[in-house]
Amino acid sequence: MYGNLTILAVFVLFYSAFFGRLERTLFSGATVFTAFGVLFGPLGLGLLDLQVDAELIGTLAELTLALVLFTDASNANLRELKHSFHIPVRLLVIGLPLTILLGFVTGVILFQNLTLLEIAVLATMLAPTDAALGKAVVTNKTVPSYIREGLNVESGLNDGICVPILFLFLALITHTYTEGSTTLLALKLFVQEIGIGGFVGIGLTLLGRKLLKFCNSHGWVTDTWAQLPVPALAVACFAMAQWLGGSGFIACFVGGLLFGRVDKQYKQKLLLAAEGTGDTMALLTWVVFGVGIVGRSIGSLSWEIVIYAVLSLTLVRMLPVFLSLAGQKLRKDEKLFAGWFGPRGLASIVFAVIVLNKNLPGGETISMTVVCTIVLSILGHGITANPLVAALGARRDHFDDRT
Repeated sequence: MYGNLTILAVFVLFYSAFFGRLERTLFSGATVFTAFGVLFGPLGLGLLDLQVDAELIGTLAELTLALVLFTDASNANLRELKHSFHIPVRLLVIGLPLTILLGFVTGVILFQNLTLLEIAVLATMLAPTDAALGKAVVTNKTVPSYIREGLNVESGLNDGICVPILFLFLALITHTYTEGSTTLLALKLFVQEIGIGGFVGIGLTLLGRKLLKFCNSHGWVTDTWAQLPVPALAVACFAMAQWLGGSGFIACFVGGLLFGRVDKQYKQKLLLAAEGTGDTMALLTWVVFGVGIVGRSIGSLSWEIVIYAVLSLTLVRMLPVFLSLAGQKLRKDEKLFAGWFGPRGLASIVFAVIVLNKNLPGGETISMTVVCTIVLSILGHGITANPLVAALGARRDHFDDRT
């Protein structure tokens, strides 16, 4: 235990000290964290020996994603979103279903050993984008605000929307539904997941805002404890929504949007520490992912899995996004940019844990495909983030000069 703790502590020390330099390189935090886990884990030097199971990494991923969704939503520019709300609406209403459909068709072609419902489960698991991995793009002011806010809202809501779809397919596979009630089951799942999630997010955040406003006005919130209210509120929104049968991800994103309307100066004080907590949790999640998941999965890869993972990150994602944004006042390069930056990560990990617990016949193939896609996403999106953001900014300046 102490050996593991020493290695992790020294790594955190060096990374936090060099972060300002590393963020200007081609390697994102998730890339560094995962690579560290692989290098020091059983596949590499064997110095980091973590007893990792699916439940542990699933819980870490859930809590990290909950906090990231809440803080990202709190920082959303609602004024800009009012003018460009049609972008995330199209991405969610048109792009997301098309992504699942195209992922399903691709899976039918590549995976002969999976049933149609198992392929539908896989396509749904890899449809949502990751708010944490996409943070480098949605927080970069070089990217036009309408693209940043569009991608931010999309990543905040698409995982919550995919939850009832995933549960529906799993119920059909395991026959845990009444024959002839598929439509009612789908409707119930959507209303339950999204409705309860939204209600909990709004209710708890309103109470939390009033409590914090009252206590802050009396000077009761000290600098030492100011770092805890937002993480606590985010976890409360997530946990209560899940407890009541709703989507914790929807609760966190809706709650974050509402929390973002508190006094700006006070909000920044509370959010700064919360974002640091979220980054730390992300570090641990990706290190554990590298140690316990990636190292054990490489031997199970096949050419079908790798091809599906590559297509999932490119054609399966980019074509639906491009089509869904047709008719909008976006240049082709902006549509391609939005399509490419749909990283897969924490939400897909959470879904993979859910599927593993169902013991599906094709569960191993599904899980390995998800792992491969996430690894390629960490590498591909991490390495291309800064160069493509710079290229988009330069092209935008050139276009502005010409007009």
